[in-house]
Amino acid sequence: MSHGGDNDQRTNSSTTPPAPGTRPPGRPRSREADEAILSAALDLLIERGAGAVGIEQVARRAGVTRATVYRRFPTLTDLLVRAIEWEYRDLGPGSPDWPDVDTMITDWAVHLSSPRSRRLARRLYATVDDLPELLRAYHGAHGRHRGRAVHVVLERARMAGRLPPGSDPEVLQQMLSGAALQHLAAHPDTTSADEVKAFFAAVLRQAGYRSSAVPVVPVVPVPRRSTGR
Repeated sequence: MSHGGDNDQRTNSSTTPPAPGTRPPGRPRSREADEAILSAALDLLIERGAGAVGIEQVARRAGVTRATVYRRFPTLTDLLVRAIEWEYRDLGPGSPDWPDVDTMITDWAVHLSSPRSRRLARRLYATVDDLPELLRAYHGAHGRHRGRAVHVVLERARMAGRLPPGSDPEVLQQMLSGAALQHLAAHPDTTSADEVKAFFAAVLRQAGYRSSAVPVVPVVPVPRRSTGR
């Protein structure tokens, strides 16, 4: 995969990165340098796409040397994967505790109304063929345990009568994931959280979702009238 002609990032370049897990002697690692490098890599990924990011560019923007970057991240892929994990570092390791569908799609709407989050997601999905490690890192960091939480919320809605009895939570989950990708591709990044939420609510209504439980009216059999015969 081409990375914008930035030859210094390749493992066969004149600047050979250290082997994973090793550090040359010298000054202790600086947290400030770590964060500057990760922030620079993430910003460049969002601005240009993975194919146009290079170690030289990251080092220049972070205000460090290439050797400083390589001491921390042996390859460009290692750096970008770590940058994605760092972006979502504040998310807890457990499943989101969404009590209902409304809370769930409100949470999604907040995320998908952020221009930065939208651009990053599009950049990552564009790497599915050439650099799938990045997409896996995104699903691992941002989507960790979220799939299970979505399934639980949809199943709970089905049991409460807010979804048709024959609904399959797994299929609905895939449908909603596809809807999210469609929104990223077809709607402007200035879309508000309320508009994003209305979009998901409309999709769910087409699947039979109702915001309040639909009462089940028992069917009373009508006795047959005697014909007198």
